[in-house]
Amino acid sequence: MTKVLITGCSSGFGLEAALAFARRGDTVIATMRNLAKAETLQRRAESEGLTIDLQELDVTDDASIRNACAAIDEQHGAVDVLVNNAGVGYAGPIETIALERARALMETNFWGAMNMARALLPGMRDQRSGAIINVSSLQGLIPGTMYAGMYSASKHALNALSEALSGELEPYGVRVVCIEPGFFATEISNNGLVDDQEPHPAYAADQEWLRKFMEGGVNNGADPAVVADAIVDAAHNPETPLHVPVGDDAQMYLALLDSVEGFEGWSEAVIPVVESAVGPRPTID
Repeated sequence: MTKVLITGCSSGFGLEAALAFARRGDTVIATMRNLAKAETLQRRAESEGLTIDLQELDVTDDASIRNACAAIDEQHGAVDVLVNNAGVGYAGPIETIALERARALMETNFWGAMNMARALLPGMRDQRSGAIINVSSLQGLIPGTMYAGMYSASKHALNALSEALSGELEPYGVRVVCIEPGFFATEISNNGLVDDQEPHPAYAADQEWLRKFMEGGVNNGADPAVVADAIVDAAHNPETPLHVPVGDDAQMYLALLDSVEGFEGWSEAVIPVVESAVGPRPTID
């Protein structure tokens, strides 16, 4: 029976992955910063007769990680699969984004995944087996997105970390996989960090134009259970490649990227896609 630890299970991909692993009969340790948000997962698990172990864990807090991992090790022993799913989304111009917000985003999306890998890798190395599944994003495969520069940076960084880690762990039988979803109907818009600043007037109209496109993509996105299935397959299929884009729109954007040359070509190609959805890009006076 495979023992799986998943971070960020209060909603979205993490919640669906916890249920999907449990349906296979795996031992599932579903973690989240605040167990008060576990109600939906508990209700759905109970309705299906599934057993899921809930643990409080904040991937940005060293003490929280130590305490949770110690409790998990005592109860279950070494974890076989780590799913680094915890993440936040935040948008803002590079010039004006509050630095504490930008750092907080990196703490969760990048350092949180690294913290968890470092905590669980000794057990995986000792047993000469295991898998680390990092839930990245399509934005880690395409050029940085306007007004989502920090989010894009966090996912590019996570992908680079995963590539290096894969090489380091291959001799020990531990696999690394990046799951890179496009738009899916999750709570990322609601769970993102909230800025307490008014949009900078120099960027406000342009940022709102792109926000409408991104929010529409999420609201009209596919079922996050599709990503959960990809995560489960990656955990159990040793032939899974390092990078796994998920979603029809992800494939479309990657094909678009292949058809252009350099960042300038990408920008020229993708702006009409946004304009077709939300109207012309605002002009600068």
